[in-house]
Amino acid sequence: MPNIKAAMKSLRNSKKLQIKNTAVKSNIDRLLKKSRKAVETKSADAKNLIHDAVKAIDKAVQKKILKPNAGNRKKSRLMKKFNQIIAK
Repeated sequence: MPNIKAAMKSLRNSKKLQIKNTAVKSNIDRLLKKSRKAVETKSADAKNLIHDAVKAIDKAVQKKILKPNAGNRKKSRLMKKFNQIIAK
């Protein structure tokens, strides 16, 4: 436990940010899972779900919740799967 007042405040802020960042990451995982499932079942909603997932990933990268390479990797894998299914 920190003894200095500023360190205590920093600890409080980091805990708040951790909760918020965890919520954003779990939302991204949920969107990715939904869009992957829609692509595999060749749902008509797949394109919209992919758009939402990519948008959420880009926002997370912009806010530095995800690292840029991690965001690009997630988008790339999703689009690769989408393009493979569409090509068949």
